[in-house]
Amino acid sequence: MQHFRHYILLFLIIPLMAFAEDGSQLWLRYPVNPKPRNIVNSNSKSPTIEIAKKELNQHWVGQVVDLKIDRFPENFKDGYKIVSTPKKISVLAKTDLGLLYGSYHLLNLQQQKADFSNLKLEEKPSYDVRILNHWDNLDGTIERGYAGHSLWKWEDLPNTISPRYEEYARANASIGINATVLNNVNASPNMLRKDYLEKVKALADIFRPYGIKVYLSVNFSSPKVLGGLQNSDPLNKDVQKWWRDKAAEIYKLIPDFGGFLVKANSEGQPGPQDYGRTHADGANMMADVLKPYGGIVMWRAFVYSPSKEDRAKQAYLEFVPLDGKFRDNVIVQIKNGPVDFQPREAFNPLFGALKKTPEMVEFQITQEYLGFSNHLVFLAPLFKETLDSDTYSNGKGSTIAKITDGTLRPAKLTAISAVANIGEDKNWTGHHFAQANWYAFGRLAWNHDLTSEQIADEWIKMTFNDDEKFLNPVKEMMLTSRETAVDYMMPLGLHHIFAGGHHYGPEPWGDYKGGRPDWSPVYYHQADEKGLGFDRTKTGSNAVSQYFPPLNDIYGNIKTTPENLILWFHHVPWDYKMKDGKTLWEELSYKYDTGVKNVRDYQKVWDKIQPYVDEERFAEVQSKLKIQAKDAVWWKDACLLYFQTYSRRPIPSDIEKPVHELEDLKKIKLNMGHHN
Repeated sequence: MQHFRHYILLFLIIPLMAFAEDGSQLWLRYPVNPKPRNIVNSNSKSPTIEIAKKELNQHWVGQVVDLKIDRFPENFKDGYKIVSTPKKISVLAKTDLGLLYGSYHLLNLQQQKADFSNLKLEEKPSYDVRILNHWDNLDGTIERGYAGHSLWKWEDLPNTISPRYEEYARANASIGINATVLNNVNASPNMLRKDYLEKVKALADIFRPYGIKVYLSVNFSSPKVLGGLQNSDPLNKDVQKWWRDKAAEIYKLIPDFGGFLVKANSEGQPGPQDYGRTHADGANMMADVLKPYGGIVMWRAFVYSPSKEDRAKQAYLEFVPLDGKFRDNVIVQIKNGPVDFQPREAFNPLFGALKKTPEMVEFQITQEYLGFSNHLVFLAPLFKETLDSDTYSNGKGSTIAKITDGTLRPAKLTAISAVANIGEDKNWTGHHFAQANWYAFGRLAWNHDLTSEQIADEWIKMTFNDDEKFLNPVKEMMLTSRETAVDYMMPLGLHHIFAGGHHYGPEPWGDYKGGRPDWSPVYYHQADEKGLGFDRTKTGSNAVSQYFPPLNDIYGNIKTTPENLILWFHHVPWDYKMKDGKTLWEELSYKYDTGVKNVRDYQKVWDKIQPYVDEERFAEVQSKLKIQAKDAVWWKDACLLYFQTYSRRPIPSDIEKPVHELEDLKKIKLNMGHHN
């Protein structure tokens, strides 16, 4: 009898454990068939197809599914077709991986309660390589990671395999992400040691059936540091041989290894310029050793080194002269903006400027400059703003999406990347809503024509529920959240006025004596008695000249510059009349105030929808919104009180007065454990 009671208790506990709402299930909350049925037919076998069958047998509750490898044109890649009839649903694809993606799409549609009665859809990916960049260090810390330590337990690999590795691969495959860089771009040479490559192989073996290729960030000095060579000069025959041997070693272990990501001659990292060589010399040397295996080099254009020039101009100045000099298996990886993942930036003028070199976007999913994992900021609108930006490089309609996806510039290979926000926290991303940013990147990498609204709608239905009383207010909150963050942090084109090092709070007064000027917030906002903003017109740094016509003239004229970028391109007088009739100073004040009010509104919205969401996630999100509301006031007070010392104008009377004193705000020092 005692045993029997014990079993009943166990039986009661198991379902509760399976559905504990700690966020660990992400958007993969598929129903579990009590008796997995064999409802899938397939005309081929492979570990990937076995995963597709298992997922459908366990979670699909509809009619028979037919998985079929079929003939499609070459450019169909890992796309799929789904066609339903009353008796069965057919998933057709050219590759095993296409069938896996189609199966996940089917399950995702089921989660969204889609109508399957007459379904006909065809999907193919916008980009060939859809890649996450993990800024994870070998000691388990993550640079700009706000969700706990690294998922990769290097000290336990290759012998101990965490179940989260496969869960990670599954989550990525469910949204079409097919590649991952395992380590920080500020790479340790040790990543290429034999013992670490054995560990990498263990991860690659787990990821392979899910269609995920592994890439590594490499340190340019590796031949010298690891190989004991005299230097790492890319034109040195011994250096070339070292890399050739290293590539052979890697591909013997991991035959489908993707290639290298390289940060060189930026922020003190070693690179080819140390030897008087160019980025092209360095990239091509690596490209040549990877070429026989089908590997690629993603060479970052984030060059950030001491220079008299406006930092926003550096990437363009260094890379445009090298256009056409890179091998065809090199792709230049360009941050979405010319400075550094700011809440809002003008798009990077390098997009479209390289006419003969493949380009890929680098986004940041992790919220380095957007309140870490404390602030609810849905990033799909930021990603879309970049992808839909028209560069005019081939005339009107030359959007960044069309330049990078092969539409305008046929490329051997297309790619899109983002810095991951994933850590070992139970909910993966530190904030339940930060999961939506991982999801949004995957969806846009697969199909950049999706709207932010479609993505938010899908994610909410799959992660929470589809009750309209929950769905509509939460979607509205998500869709406005990025603009809200811009308003309470850096409206009207202000940028990089964060506290040094950790980039969490405001420090517009930051002027780091003895450091490089472009490390200081004062370098970026240029506040003085006359006005505010960075003059990038012909009278200033002339960064506007890096944009194609008509953008160079639009951005070069204060009257035609979009107001959300006015302080990015112009030093604007305090009394300058904005389009709504307010002065710049008034506009700035109202923007900060609006940001604060909106976050408080999010708190009210979230409190109202309590009946529609589980207690655990409700309480955790509520607690984060409290922090965000306090931080928004901190930002508003710090920036308005500081800029007021230059504007010498009163804060408008209908705006809530600052609750802090400027001198007290200047004393705040956070220790965020920054790793660089």
